[in-house]
Amino acid sequence: MVPTGTEWTLFAAQLLTLAVVLGLVQVPLGDHIARVFTTTKHWRAERGFYRIIGADGDAEQSWSVYLRSVLVFSLVGILLVYVFQRLQTWLPWSLGLGRPGEALSFNTAVSFVTNTNWQSYSPDTTLGYTVQLVALAVQNFLSAAVGIAVAVALVRGFSYRRTSTIGNFWVDLTRGTLRILLPLSIVAAIVLMAGGVIQNLGGFQHITTVTGATATIPGGPVASQEAIKELGTNGGGFYNANSAHPFENPSAATNLFEIFLLLLIPFSLPRAFGRMVGDQRQGWAILATMGVFWLVSNVLLFWAEISASGTAPQLAGGAMEGKEDRFGIAASTIFTSSTTLTSTGAVNSMHDSYTALGVP
Repeated sequence: MVPTGTEWTLFAAQLLTLAVVLGLVQVPLGDHIARVFTTTKHWRAERGFYRIIGADGDAEQSWSVYLRSVLVFSLVGILLVYVFQRLQTWLPWSLGLGRPGEALSFNTAVSFVTNTNWQSYSPDTTLGYTVQLVALAVQNFLSAAVGIAVAVALVRGFSYRRTSTIGNFWVDLTRGTLRILLPLSIVAAIVLMAGGVIQNLGGFQHITTVTGATATIPGGPVASQEAIKELGTNGGGFYNANSAHPFENPSAATNLFEIFLLLLIPFSLPRAFGRMVGDQRQGWAILATMGVFWLVSNVLLFWAEISASGTAPQLAGGAMEGKEDRFGIAASTIFTSSTTLTSTGAVNSMHDSYTALGVP
């Protein structure tokens, strides 16, 4: 049992660490985001992509054309994710798993394309590596890029007062993916692998335990998907237990890093907003409001869980049902509050096991 005073100390230390690091990083990242979406220069690879899809990277779109582009792109994404699932039996690295049913495939396709990432199945026993990588992980990038693009278009609506255009969706989508999400995800995946998150194509390993029983250990390209899952505020887990699974989130250190990832872009966007509208005071005001909501939510949720009444919660050092011992109440509630406020959907504890006052 961890003493209540110690838990409060751990809670405060983790909150302070996150606040300091986010405060330092949001300035350069926010400035980078603003530059990405305001520069007129295109990368050579970006120009090649525009030629392939028949888009003019230098053309501006009205809000109605921008909206139609978002809808068409999303509908095509839903179709592709659906088809990949229905063809799973014939795809490489299917792990001998059958194809999901029509209803489940459609549900999953819509969920991942809309950045909802709600899963009504056990991922590690339902989807093979090709579907996980080519369909779901790709949509983790694209749905997040679409969300950023729409947010940037809204900002332009505030700042472009003398024009009827709000940018170009295909340019925003491409730049958000290649210049922001992809490089950050590569770095994040390397850090996660160094922290113990697995990254392989090993399939299911059948072993005999020390007691003579048999067990099946799943593998998978987890770190790469975990990185964009948190960074893009997606939430869909590679395993059924999501970020409570030790292969996705092995330790208190990786847990804190994953919280940092899911807060990184949301807390950097106010800086980008201020730069793009030409008034940094507005960006600071938005950031301060977000910070207050985040702090109050964390404190209230932690208080509700650590002060849970009853013999069992007190003997366990608080309401530990549904929470991992390697995280404790402090790290579990910070993750829960952060993922809920950012609408990420990733979990490192089971929310339905929280107390009546603490349940998100």
